[in-house]
Amino acid sequence: MIRIVFLDRDTLSPETVVRAPSMPHEMVVHARTAPHEVAERIRDADVVITNKAPVRAEALAGAAKLKLIAVSATGTDIVDLTEAKARGIAVCNIRNYAKHTVPEHTFALMLALRRSILPYRQSVIEGRWQQAAQFCYFDYPIADLGGSTLGIIGHGTLGQSVGKIAEAFGMTVLAAGRRGATELKPGQTAFDEVLKRSDVITLHCPLTRETRGVIGEREFALMERRPLLINTGRGGLVDELALEKALDAGQISGAGFDVTDGEPPAQNSPMMRIANRENVILTPHVAWASREAIQALADQLIENIELFLAGTPRNLVT
Repeated sequence: MIRIVFLDRDTLSPETVVRAPSMPHEMVVHARTAPHEVAERIRDADVVITNKAPVRAEALAGAAKLKLIAVSATGTDIVDLTEAKARGIAVCNIRNYAKHTVPEHTFALMLALRRSILPYRQSVIEGRWQQAAQFCYFDYPIADLGGSTLGIIGHGTLGQSVGKIAEAFGMTVLAAGRRGATELKPGQTAFDEVLKRSDVITLHCPLTRETRGVIGEREFALMERRPLLINTGRGGLVDELALEKALDAGQISGAGFDVTDGEPPAQNSPMMRIANRENVILTPHVAWASREAIQALADQLIENIELFLAGTPRNLVT
């Protein structure tokens, strides 16, 4: 009998159907699991499902039966991959489920900020249209996407999808090479050049040691065109204090973020301090969370477990 432990079912929407795996099993489902609870809850597990509950070395040390950690997301930074590999524990993730939802959210943020949708909406609610005494008013800046330049940092499945949508809007698309790279792949533009030339910059790379803080004070100083900065990737990609300073200094024209470094962010964090600005939109890590995408994720999650136990694993990270 396979024992499967789902550490954080509440990270998937209540309406999402997580079907039972086809093989004989016992499924233990926890709504949430705090970091200090992980070790005890996975102690007798053969398979662990996690989205955001951290599975670190100390927890793995006591999980002698564990064969698979099935991450119910694409990013695997929540798992100590080095320790898992050393112990012969496979780790798999979810892939390509968000190819519509994340790009669409990216453009929702982009369009709302470029066209000042939220401040105009609020001003109408507050009676500004009547005060204007004419058919329109021009209190906030409006700019087209067409004819502007989009810099994409992270040109995998999601970055490429964003690029295709941008081209349909009539934008010039620049795919950034790795920061500090001396050689570029075909179709890439040097990282610093992308920062200098872009009117909008969007982040779609995973969070790793190399990408943590990939946008900081140095990078903001290079942004000659005062771009919008959009982040639907991971919060740790951007130095949040540097972001706050860049907004104060006018180095960027606005920010649309769906992620923060630590979620939820502390009430006194830089992200919460800037959240009520007219040129900032902060959403609660829901770019991935369309009804269709979450169901596709749940279906792929169970398929990953079934395939692994059948001896034909897929989406392995270790």
